[in-house]
Amino acid sequence: MADDRDLLPSERPVRLLDETGSPVAGASLPFPDPERLLAAYASLVVGRRVNDQASALVRQGRLAVYPSSHGQEACQTGAAMALAEGDWLFPTYRDTAAVVARGVDPVEVLTLLKGDWHAGYDPYAHRVAPQATPLATQLPHAVGVAHAARLRGEDTVVMALCGDGATSEGDFHEALNFAAVFRAPVVFFVQNNEYAISVPLARQTAAPSLAHKGIGYGIAAERVDGNDTPAVLAVLDRAVARARAGEGPQLVEAHTYRMQAHTNADDATRYRDQDEVEPWKARDPLLRMEAYLKRRRLLTKARRAEITDRAEAVAAAMREGIARDTDPEPAELFAHVFAAPTPQLAEQAELLADELSREGH
Repeated sequence: MADDRDLLPSERPVRLLDETGSPVAGASLPFPDPERLLAAYASLVVGRRVNDQASALVRQGRLAVYPSSHGQEACQTGAAMALAEGDWLFPTYRDTAAVVARGVDPVEVLTLLKGDWHAGYDPYAHRVAPQATPLATQLPHAVGVAHAARLRGEDTVVMALCGDGATSEGDFHEALNFAAVFRAPVVFFVQNNEYAISVPLARQTAAPSLAHKGIGYGIAAERVDGNDTPAVLAVLDRAVARARAGEGPQLVEAHTYRMQAHTNADDATRYRDQDEVEPWKARDPLLRMEAYLKRRRLLTKARRAEITDRAEAVAAAMREGIARDTDPEPAELFAHVFAAPTPQLAEQAELLADELSREGH
């Protein structure tokens, strides 16, 4: 049985950089190496551009909705970069930037939000599960994949993403309990952005932190400044390594903030003041990382221009791909309901095909 003290998170969230991008004295974890930090910065820039371009596509009527992670890109980047090629990522609806950082085509990622019936990408191609809109429902699935991998003797870790609102759902607690009992190699990564749509954190929990919820299940937990990219990488690297080494599930809470509205359909001014939002602008993970790299002379003008050009190319491809109209194929309604279609499904498909043929389709 683990000692209680080994399960508790740090008294304060782990930090490696302060708000100005300067290294924190007496940091508890080492900095990732310079090349990895440059790769992380590039991912931040692309993630920010993906968020902003997707929001623009909503305003143009090309996407039905978009839940932006603007300001949370350090969490998105860290989640993707902490995983090995054979690991799995289980994202939420707000984790588009993490899915893109994992290597999935942004146009495919946004297909669902354009109004298509499927996730838009092959989950097995990049080991990224479909983005989950219902809160916490992906967490038991993530645990199942991790448990199955352990039973097969595979060297696989699963990163299960969720927000603070998901910690109020039963699926969250069931997933943690099962994972702990069966020592599934899964990292639960909670992006605490202070709001579950309009519900502030104080109305969701009375715990000292969301990371403290791990001790009730026997899960080691940690807290991290979610806008500090090097710290997020270092904490998630350690959590993934521990899960892979057979130390059981890990819980990481990232303290961040939802800079924009819940989605384009939300009016955030109805439940929070701009005075609350303003201080977080100074904690922007992108500007913070950039300041550190420039101070260390790791980010040259040429390198920065190259990264910016890459992000603009991604945005251009998004505009072109999402603007491309596709003809719907009604028969696809029945294609992936069951591995082997039931007689009832086959009958419905025949009825639809007959009706469409009569209408001249």
